[in-house]
Amino acid sequence: MKKLLPALCALFFSLMPQVSSAEELTVVTVERPPFSTIESGLQSGFSIELWEAVAKELDHTTTYQVMDSFSGMLNAVQAEDGADLAVANISITAQREQVMDFSHAIFESGLQIMVPRGGEDVVIWDALFSRDLLLAIAIAFLLLFGGGMLMWQFERDKQPYFELPARQALFPSFWWALNLVVNGGFEERQPRSFFGRIFGVILVVSSLFVVSVFVAKITAVMTVDAIQGSVNSVNDLYGKRVGTIGGSTSAAYLEDRDLDFASFEDLDALVIAFEEGKMDAAVFDAPVLAFYASHEGRDVAQMVGAPFRRESYGFALPSGSPLVEPINRVLLRLREDGTYDRLHRKYFGRAM
Repeated sequence: MKKLLPALCALFFSLMPQVSSAEELTVVTVERPPFSTIESGLQSGFSIELWEAVAKELDHTTTYQVMDSFSGMLNAVQAEDGADLAVANISITAQREQVMDFSHAIFESGLQIMVPRGGEDVVIWDALFSRDLLLAIAIAFLLLFGGGMLMWQFERDKQPYFELPARQALFPSFWWALNLVVNGGFEERQPRSFFGRIFGVILVVSSLFVVSVFVAKITAVMTVDAIQGSVNSVNDLYGKRVGTIGGSTSAAYLEDRDLDFASFEDLDALVIAFEEGKMDAAVFDAPVLAFYASHEGRDVAQMVGAPFRRESYGFALPSGSPLVEPINRVLLRLREDGTYDRLHRKYFGRAM
């Protein structure tokens, strides 16, 4: 018994470091469905559930702090005695890598464009009521009124149809000119005066060109407005009202392309401005916008084009954090045992 007692004590003290290794970590996040969100007062989302699986493997407990902004979340990781790591849709960039560490990539993403749903219909109506088209229609009406009244001047003493005072002859004369252009005129109302016949022949011949030019003008205006009004790729964003979140990778991308854009503090502000019709397109992380467009924004938003500027998300940690390597080893195991694929299918329908 005396020999067993030292052995039991040695075993007890050897297990103490393992028990004490379970520590509570402070994790900062920001609400970004479907990566991080709050449901029934509890944190959830793809990135959150993936971190919970990692923490379980590392035997760590987690205390979450939900930050008001994305930049505030990253600042909390960089601060001295700040958070142990940040979990959300955090893009791994060279600039961020200089001031913090990242885990292995947990999600492959990119940027994408979101536009108002039914934007094509809006473009057609905008084209129909465009300034150029309305001006062309107004000129056509003036020509018809002018031509009709000139014919009235020539024919008012020659046939009963034009035997009206000028004020009363406005519409009949316009109607006569309109029928001349569209149908070739009235057989029983041929001009009878010398100048009326000459003017009538000129009207019939010139109407062929006038109608062709007018139709071509309408077609050109509607085609140009439709092309200029549609957004299908990044190249279509020039001259449009574009919005994104300030300080994000999407903002940096738009700046590099010399694209003007409105900068918003967070996703909620961006979505509110989009729903109020203050922008023609929103540019941000593809899965975040796609989740909004397929859920609460399904009646007002739609995604266009393919994702561009491919980027990877990861867990962000303070520079030199001892947690980086243990987290990376666990992430590799979770991919190998199928845990990662199950989470990916749960939130996005398919595994990478």
